[in-house]
Amino acid sequence: MDKLLIQGGHRLSGEIAIAGAKNAALPILCAGLLTDEAVELHNVPRLQDVATMLKLLEQMGLKVKQDGETVILNGDAIDKLEAPYQLVKTMRASILVLGPLLARFGEARVSLPGGCAIGSRPVDQHIKGLQAMGAEITIEAGYIHARAKKLKGTRIVTDMITVTGTENLLMAATLAEGETILENAAREPEVTDLANLLVAMGAKIEGIGTDRLVIQGVDKLHGATHSVIPDRIETATFLCAVATVGGDVTLRNARVDTLDVALDKLREAGAVITTGEDWIRVQMASRPKAVSFRTTEYPGFPTDMQAQFMAMNCVAEGSSRVVETIFENRFMHVQEMNRLGAAITIEGHTAIIDGVDKLVGAPVMATDLRASASLVIAALAAEGETCIDRIYHLDRGYDRMEVKLSAVGAHIQRVKS
Repeated sequence: MDKLLIQGGHRLSGEIAIAGAKNAALPILCAGLLTDEAVELHNVPRLQDVATMLKLLEQMGLKVKQDGETVILNGDAIDKLEAPYQLVKTMRASILVLGPLLARFGEARVSLPGGCAIGSRPVDQHIKGLQAMGAEITIEAGYIHARAKKLKGTRIVTDMITVTGTENLLMAATLAEGETILENAAREPEVTDLANLLVAMGAKIEGIGTDRLVIQGVDKLHGATHSVIPDRIETATFLCAVATVGGDVTLRNARVDTLDVALDKLREAGAVITTGEDWIRVQMASRPKAVSFRTTEYPGFPTDMQAQFMAMNCVAEGSSRVVETIFENRFMHVQEMNRLGAAITIEGHTAIIDGVDKLVGAPVMATDLRASASLVIAALAAEGETCIDRIYHLDRGYDRMEVKLSAVGAHIQRVKS
């Protein structure tokens, strides 16, 4: 397995280009299953999760042409309505093929998903919604087997806000008979991006960006061209890195309007933030101030930024409290940060962080995607060398992070095993 070697203590200065959003690209790729015409996608990030999703779609018969960040999909020869365990086990987003396959072909067999070990993340809301639309669903030998001659529109109220659940049901509803209303829908920008592509493909959707989506089913969707939105989590991760170690960095190709809460917290920590239409500049000349927060659904503080902000709090002036409300196992990075000299204690779903004057480099191990990013930030701030093992987690969601950080002054290198 590859590792990262990081020499800490260097300020960051320069420019970084933000990639397309992983969490938008994955459902958008699955939307290619909904039509027999070409779907041309731009700004698709070069990530391990994207490669896994494309491999999964190809084995179903979806034709894929990829040239850098452009991907062209054609679903005129799909002949295998199954997502096998070997591909699904590494990425929970694979469940997103369920709705499109069922809506267009009347059948789907999808392995129960895997992914990061940060919590249970059940798919019961997906199943409940599809059953309400008339699907017959059984779970046999670890596979979800769904059948429906024709999905029927209905009103669906999910028990909880679920991003992938909203996306799956939204895609299924586009080809259902009649009107579907999704109540308690996720409002994340990535859901909005998927909805905008579906509209470009001929879907009829009202309420985009709200928690109530109204979909009028159509007989057929057609091809379209779409550009994936910039990744707000990658953007916020780099902003957090600069706020932690100091410097002056401008992020290009950013979506400022998706980052309100993170930007507010960075300003509270003492960072000077200036923004333009598609760029964000962060300047940090002093030690950050500790900031407390509670993770919640969009537009609240994102759970995917909890670990990165915690890394900043480790070296901040003062104490902070971080409450995690989304995933039950999302403090696995704490043990590794404490190995670097952080002072973090856990009480249930709350982490109490007492800022220390310095962290000291040590060998650490990444446990999940965002934990990996937080350890990179902590290592950038630590004295001496830090070795981060199991960075395949990082490659699932960040496009060549070490290259981008090296370009702005970080001393970071990938070591091939």
